[in-house]
Amino acid sequence: MKRLALVCVVTLLGALAACQEGTKPPIAARNPLADSADQVMFGITTYITNQGLLKAQLQADTGYFFDGNSRIEVRNEKTIFFTNTGAQSAVLTSKEGTYITARSTMDARKNVVVVTTDGKRLTTEQLHYNQATNEISSDSSFVMTEPTRELRGIGFISDPNLINIQVKRVLSGQGPLPLPGQQHP
Repeated sequence: MKRLALVCVVTLLGALAACQEGTKPPIAARNPLADSADQVMFGITTYITNQGLLKAQLQADTGYFFDGNSRIEVRNEKTIFFTNTGAQSAVLTSKEGTYITARSTMDARKNVVVVTTDGKRLTTEQLHYNQATNEISSDSSFVMTEPTRELRGIGFISDPNLINIQVKRVLSGQGPLPLPGQQHP
């Protein structure tokens, strides 16, 4: 009988120890970008200029630098666009992005939102910014809302403050719509 009680106690203690191991916090998955990056920075800000004029300010929670620091992979991006007079014109946010310093281009990915100072809002999953032409563009589906209308389409080219937008394919919309290849007033 003593032997049976001893076996029960040992089994019970083993079961309790196994239960306690299950309460440890999970280990976070390793980030492959961090393992291969030349440099990793947190809370980064970089200024995008053209002939001394500030065109945009890119901010991100994390920046992974590659290729001799000529390519920056960013996470939780916020890019503020400015007019030629230095006034803020729009803010872009996204989950991920890539900034190529040698080409002065930026690609934003995942939950991309552009909000202008005059109340326009554009959402898409992918967006390209070209500093040389000061244009944003996408071949993906998008939705642009304004106070008086909503426009859905696939593909566009525009200035960052969404004044001169050329839609490649209009899917639906309310109010005056630009025809494919035409600029929106």
